[in-house]
Amino acid sequence: VFVAVKRKLQPGDKMAGRHGNKGVISNIVPIEDMPYLEDGTNVDIVLNPLGVPSRMNVGQILETHLGWAAAGLGLQIGDMVDKVRRGAKQDDLKKHLKVVYGDDQYKATVADLNDDQVMELGDNLRRGVPMATPVFDGAHEADINAMLDLAGLDNSGQSTLYDGRTGEPFKRQVTVGYIYMLKLHHLVDDKIHARSIGPYSLVTQQPLGGKAQFGGQRFGEMEVWALQAYGAAYTLQEMLTVKSDDVAGRTKVYEAIVRGDDAFEAGIPESFNVLVKEMRSLCLNVELSQNTY
Repeated sequence: VFVAVKRKLQPGDKMAGRHGNKGVISNIVPIEDMPYLEDGTNVDIVLNPLGVPSRMNVGQILETHLGWAAAGLGLQIGDMVDKVRRGAKQDDLKKHLKVVYGDDQYKATVADLNDDQVMELGDNLRRGVPMATPVFDGAHEADINAMLDLAGLDNSGQSTLYDGRTGEPFKRQVTVGYIYMLKLHHLVDDKIHARSIGPYSLVTQQPLGGKAQFGGQRFGEMEVWALQAYGAAYTLQEMLTVKSDDVAGRTKVYEAIVRGDDAFEAGIPESFNVLVKEMRSLCLNVELSQNTY
């Protein structure tokens, strides 16, 4: 039995474009709070620009520009169709279609159409001219610039945006355009998980990983750096000892909490003993001295 369920998009759900530019939704706001263009058009989605230089997937910027040009050309064609309906001749519309499509494609697809079919084509293109950019034979930067110029848009692909909450324009111009964004099957409702105590690994004595094993949250290298940067030494010590693989310390902390005492002393993490054993397997004998200075 297959059951189809509609899941409403919410903060924590994952989305991705077509350039490996995946990310998690951080906030969903009312449409009136979203930034808007000079003509009052709201943007649908705001992406953090810091995602571009780190991965250098510049294709997403070029896609945005090409989508913006395609939409601008569609608006131009739509205006021309409206003028024809008001009594103008079709010559300007056909000339513009010839420039947009190029001579070869115009001859193959548009040239033989009758007047009604040209009008129907114009109406179909009103919401944007379809573009295809194959992987190794796609639109080059010069092609995209030419399309932006043809659409009467700024060559930079940037526009002035206004803050939806204050109505003030943003200090810098913003890259605005049309891209594909896809919802991935990584939903926060399926991933949300919490644990107090649970199963531990037999070897390292650290909590198991993953929701399926009722595991703990991995506190990785970069998270350790973050706490070090804040100088949160005691929080960090807790994370790396009693909350992880300090077997004796776990018991002591539990007893201290039961007594209502907030002082505790961390012992030696089990992972240190594992390291010592691994070194012995390499014929490096390590003996621990219990001297305290």
